[in-house]
Amino acid sequence: MAENIYTVIVGSGSYLPEQIIKNEYFLDYSFYDPATRKPIEKSNEEIIQKFTEITNIEERRWSPPSEQTSDVGYMAAKDALESSGIDPESLDFIIAAHNFGDAVGDNPRSTMVPCIAARIKQKLGLKNPGMIAFDVVAGCPSWVQAFIIGDLFIKTGQYKRGLIVGADVNSRFADPNDRDAMIFADGAGAVIIEGIESATPVGALSHAAQTDSTTEANYLTMDMSLNSECAESGIFIRMQGHKVYVYALSNVPGVVKKSLDLAGLTLSDVKKVLIHQANEKMDRAILERLFKLYRMDEIPQGIMPMTINKFGNSSSATIPTLYDLIMKEKMEDHSFNSGDVIVLTSVGAGMTINSMVYKFP
Repeated sequence: MAENIYTVIVGSGSYLPEQIIKNEYFLDYSFYDPATRKPIEKSNEEIIQKFTEITNIEERRWSPPSEQTSDVGYMAAKDALESSGIDPESLDFIIAAHNFGDAVGDNPRSTMVPCIAARIKQKLGLKNPGMIAFDVVAGCPSWVQAFIIGDLFIKTGQYKRGLIVGADVNSRFADPNDRDAMIFADGAGAVIIEGIESATPVGALSHAAQTDSTTEANYLTMDMSLNSECAESGIFIRMQGHKVYVYALSNVPGVVKKSLDLAGLTLSDVKKVLIHQANEKMDRAILERLFKLYRMDEIPQGIMPMTINKFGNSSSATIPTLYDLIMKEKMEDHSFNSGDVIVLTSVGAGMTINSMVYKFP
């Protein structure tokens, strides 16, 4: 039987900032209504309680003011390289997935040049000029999209090995006057991928993606603070939460099914669904819709591991961080084994959705 090139993960790493921010931290915040840009009349206790019920976020990690996106990305990349045991100079490419570039804590204005991937390469001390470094900026789906690009690179046969990093310091771009500031978190995850020849399909089996950019392009944007007195403090991420919720429920299951169809598999073949950790209530509703597509009533226990309760929404970093924690047996009752099929899927600004089907060698 003829052998084909398949992309497999040979190492993973992650980095979580030490600072833990619990929900009580926001009790003294001044929250404004996005529609009226006036203070919300409800107490912060009530706002936080409702927030916790919907998202299941109780705490998150935030980076110190001196720590930037390229710093957390470097730490995750270093961990992945050490885990893989490969020579870092043998990498053919580095792809960094993120949203906002670098920004120090007291000046939340994005610096995108040079790109984050080049900065990570610099921090790692890598010299090989043939090792191309570039970024993917595609909202929360950025890391999965970067993995898809890396897979396509490798399958050309021109590239053999690459580093895919997902890193974000979202706390720096969250408006302190917006309730959604409580969602966002900081961190990074990374994997080393390489091509192998195999007569049996393994690794990245298939992927699917879509972007809807008519009215959907306005669901996640950047804007000034909701507090007009803070207009000069920078621009912040702004989310139309309900519209994002409805869009995700209506579209993510179909994209996941398409990726499984392309792999010649069904949902019953899947061991784990690693979904972007944005909102636990939304993620569980998406999973239920996905099972309904396959006319399956019973959802297996533990099929969708969750980290959002403790780590919040670290955007591009959520899926690679989750992968690394399971791979290194740091999540109780979750593991990966040879032959397991998993789905990596995300939804975010664009609006963009992507899904990859991966089989462990």
